[in-house]
Amino acid sequence: QVHLVESGGGLVQAGGSLRLSCAASGTIFSINTMGWYRHCPGKQRELVAVITSGGSTIYADSVKGRFTISRDNAKNTVYLQMNSLKPEDTAVYYCHSNGRYFVGASDRPYDAWGQGTQVTVSS
Repeated sequence: QVHLVESGGGLVQAGGSLRLSCAASGTIFSINTMGWYRHCPGKQRELVAVITSGGSTIYADSVKGRFTISRDNAKNTVYLQMNSLKPEDTAVYYCHSNGRYFVGASDRPYDAWGQGTQVTVSS
């Protein structure tokens, strides 16, 4: 199976920066997309940013120009650089990935989520 482990959350003042990391591990055959979602209390989980294996990116309108997603394919790791943070960015941030993993001599699709990391932006 494939497991995702996030790091880098914390408390920061408005206008500050944080960098989130998410490393995928397990019997990985290939990784398609890696991305970040967030969940604010009382709201549905929303997409923040996604990056494909080819490097194409998608951002939520609310974070364009402030957040940058990148990935290191050699390390199976995705990063989210968050600048100019606002109090409304406060949420639990979840890493997500899909792709294929080895099962014996064959491979199967996977769809995995991390455990979440808290980001709190104070005003």
